Amino acid sequence: MKKLTILMLCIATLGLASCKKDTIVQSGANNLTIIKYIQPSEWQASSNGFTLSAALLDNRIDARTFEDDGILVYISRGDNNVYEQLPFVYDVNSYSYAVSQGRVDLDIQSSDFQNAIPTRPNTVTRVKIVLIESFQ
Repeated sequence: MKKLTILMLCIATLGLASCKKDTIVQSGANNLTIIKYIQPSEWQASSNGFTLSAALLDNRIDARTFEDDGILVYISRGDNNVYEQLPFVYDVNSYSYAVSQGRVDLDIQSSDFQNAIPTRPNTVTRVKIVLIESFQ
């Protein structure tokens, strides 16, 4: 009886393992890349000086995009043709972002509070916002 049960389990396992698996790729995805620039004077310090913030407004981040799609943000510190995906830490400065409908807010803070005041960028900061449409 045990041998018959084991044999049936083996047959069922082989049958399930040999099922054909299809990969479905949806073509024509409506992804969008937005490039924005932040001037050094546009970084605003918080009241305690511990955070530098800049707001990027864009009406393409509408209610549907905000609720349903993926939103990735990259920056090129000093507009140097190298993008770094947020969030990340560089030289004790922590770079992060928050998304709301119609805007992306970028923040720079100290990552370890050895120097609580973050370093203000003194060159243009290029920002790449990638909206990735989700098919539900």
